[in-house]
Amino acid sequence: MTTITPTATTPTAPSAAGKGGTRTARDTRRRRSSARRRSTPLTIVMLAVLAYFLLPLFWLLIASTKSTQDLINSFGLWFSRTPQLFTNIRTTLTHDDGVFVHWLLNTVLYAVGSALGAALLAAAAGYGFAKFRFRGNTAAFNLVLGAIMVPTTALAIPTYLLFAKVELVNTPWAIVLPSLVSPFGLYLMRIYAQDAVPDSLLEAARIDGAGEVRIFCQIALRLLAPGLVTVVLFTLVATWNNYFLPLIMLNDPQLYPITVGLSSWASQAQSGGAGASSDMLALVTTGSLISIIPLVVAFLLLQRYWQSGLATGGVKQ
Repeated sequence: MTTITPTATTPTAPSAAGKGGTRTARDTRRRRSSARRRSTPLTIVMLAVLAYFLLPLFWLLIASTKSTQDLINSFGLWFSRTPQLFTNIRTTLTHDDGVFVHWLLNTVLYAVGSALGAALLAAAAGYGFAKFRFRGNTAAFNLVLGAIMVPTTALAIPTYLLFAKVELVNTPWAIVLPSLVSPFGLYLMRIYAQDAVPDSLLEAARIDGAGEVRIFCQIALRLLAPGLVTVVLFTLVATWNNYFLPLIMLNDPQLYPITVGLSSWASQAQSGGAGASSDMLALVTTGSLISIIPLVVAFLLLQRYWQSGLATGGVKQ
């Protein structure tokens, strides 16, 4: 019978593998350790950026709990001995026959109307640029890109003169209509529509006999929902925080948005003019706190559409 003798290398193979595995594990630990060391400066920078953005909100929250006297005399980044947040809120909402509530409703009207209108117009125009080819397509889109670089404050005076000619100054339309034009929103929707709306789906709908308007309303808009939400939020924040345009367009205090209204209160607090009171500074800080709450709520309610859009884009078709 033939006897097979095992080779000498057989017993040493596991040992070599073990050494290789140990070496690999050691290298992995070194890389992780070096990665942790390299991330320390980045962590410090991110914490500094976080503090930069959150510190003003923290100060605003604390300042809203103080009276005017406490705002002047106490340390700015800590609560006073007698917090009066709810008193300040009640006084802000009822001051001057509740004019702050009227300003808040005006701001909601201007911002929501502008945001929805700008999103729909941007979606329609972006979809058209992305899915249709026509003469002057590239030139028109380059014009849109150039319009993004024009500051809105540079257009405020020409817009005022134009609206004065058609007698729309000192009306809500003077705030809503200029806000409907969003070059950045159009650019964003055009880029988004190129990939979010498949050409094969559009061709299938056309073969089934659907018209272009029906295709856009029933198919394209659903696929463009995350991009629409993005434009809505951008326009909502821009219109909500807009100060210069309402300042030059509106003369009636009953039409003021929150930005211009709070500015008038701040002017009264500084000058001590008509209507000023000892609590005016506290009303300005509390009104500022109230004015940012709707924006935070809107973002929290709409962020799930962003998440769904990212999840949809991450699935390979």
